[in-house]
Amino acid sequence: MTDTAPAAAAPSAEAEPASTSTPHPNPAAALVLVGTPIGNIDDASPRMRRAIECADVIAAEDTRRFHGLCDRLGIRTSASVLSLFDHNEAARAPELADHVAAGRTVVLLTDAGMPAVSDPGYRVVKEVAERGLPVTSAPGASAVVTALAVSGLPSDRWAFEGFLPRKAGERRRLAASLAHEQRTLVFYESPHRVADAMRDLADGMGADRSAVICRELTKTYEEVLRGTLGELADAAAEGLRGEICIVVAPGEPEPAPAPEAVTGEVAALVDAGARAKQAAAQVASAHGLRTREVYEAYLKQK
Repeated sequence: MTDTAPAAAAPSAEAEPASTSTPHPNPAAALVLVGTPIGNIDDASPRMRRAIECADVIAAEDTRRFHGLCDRLGIRTSASVLSLFDHNEAARAPELADHVAAGRTVVLLTDAGMPAVSDPGYRVVKEVAERGLPVTSAPGASAVVTALAVSGLPSDRWAFEGFLPRKAGERRRLAASLAHEQRTLVFYESPHRVADAMRDLADGMGADRSAVICRELTKTYEEVLRGTLGELADAAAEGLRGEICIVVAPGEPEPAPAPEAVTGEVAALVDAGARAKQAAAQVASAHGLRTREVYEAYLKQK
């Protein structure tokens, strides 16, 4: 015996009518973030090529560099090419979102790497997403992830800090604030400031902290320098060129304060109406201390 499928039932007179909504003019319409090579042109993906060739509108950080990339890859596009850089992104974002809303495919790309990662793109993505329009990507190389991967430093928990501050005072304050950060840190830096930056990191985070300087990733003269922040500060003082990523190992956790040092916080909570033991427990939990020790220290100083 063979099984046979039951005959399809005739449509019910009470069945819901088919949707009469007007289909989107172009179902593929979206904002597409396209990753470009960070150095080696052979890292250009087939998806990157197709996205450029099929785009209706292309927003490029530097239109001349974009056309140069297309020439090197043999890519032809009939898209309208617009400039998109830091100083015009806020004004361009609504215009690009309008293109997506009108049914066009908008490709956004920068000079190297993934858009919106220390490069233009964030404001456009925000505008398009807030309108409920599709945002997708043709991902490509990223200097921050490449540097982390080749660094040999812990990569299970990490944070990207972008470019270090240009001003020395701000850079030193940032370094000091990250002295006890327990995640691996990745920074971008200019070759013109890398020597000062490495010295400030060594002073603020500890000269013995392990670190890596990645220079010219994926390019002909790629170089990965490993050592302590102090050693790398000395190396950078001799001069480094090219695109630079700095990867810094996790720091040691900040030592817990003495119980006597937090009794003022307990007193403030008690003055606000909390019971002494409850206040001591709250403060102890915040600082990784034992409640009994904090409570006894509070009673002694009361």
